[in-house]
Amino acid sequence: MFSKSRGTSAVSFFLYVLVLLSTIFFAAVSCALLLSQAVRTDHRRTWNKNFNAVVIGAAYVAVALVSVVYCLKRRIAVHRRLQRISKTYRTLGRAELPERVHRFVQQEYTRACLITYESQPKDGFPEGWGKPGTRYAGVRFRTALLDTVREIDALAHLIIPRHPVLRPHARMLHHFRFILPLLQRDEDGLTPLHYYDSAIQLARHASREPTEAECILGTDAASEIKRILEECRQEMLEGSSSHLSDATSAEI
Repeated sequence: MFSKSRGTSAVSFFLYVLVLLSTIFFAAVSCALLLSQAVRTDHRRTWNKNFNAVVIGAAYVAVALVSVVYCLKRRIAVHRRLQRISKTYRTLGRAELPERVHRFVQQEYTRACLITYESQPKDGFPEGWGKPGTRYAGVRFRTALLDTVREIDALAHLIIPRHPVLRPHARMLHHFRFILPLLQRDEDGLTPLHYYDSAIQLARHASREPTEAECILGTDAASEIKRILEECRQEMLEGSSSHLSDATSAEI
């Protein structure tokens, strides 16, 4: 956009200079031809005391002076008008505008607000996003699921210092295999990590967007995993505190 505007300004300036030079050239040629004609029509055929040549030269000089004065006047008027424009942003009040201008601005603003309101979706909603009016309103399911991976990975590193580094396409079952014994299994023999792995695989590789049910399944499993990791972390902190107090009492 910026380069296009600069290109347009350059073309406009070039055309302006071309027209100006053309005008000066043709004016000079016409002046020279008229002066030569004034000399030829004079009975003495000389410049000396040639009244017609003086009149023609004076006329062209007067036109040139008037043109220069008019251009300078326009330039100064534009410069003064631009100087009166405020350089800082400020809100115009109703008293600073004519009544017709204020009414026109108000009508256009109201029309824009109505168009914006009517253009909002009422019945449908984008695929992969939460429905308006629910707790998932404005939430993209794919992003919400993938954001939980780093949160769980950070907790796992706090509990297991030698926890492997997170790889972009690693399966959750493989990456979090060291915390698998901490998780409880359901009647089908599956842990929250199994459900979480399925949801993450779907969010990563599926051609379609995840549904709300799949997002709920994955986020619930992620919440359960984080809850168990937080409990383990709290137990580790309490065990460290008890060992520290026992060591301190033994030294005393």
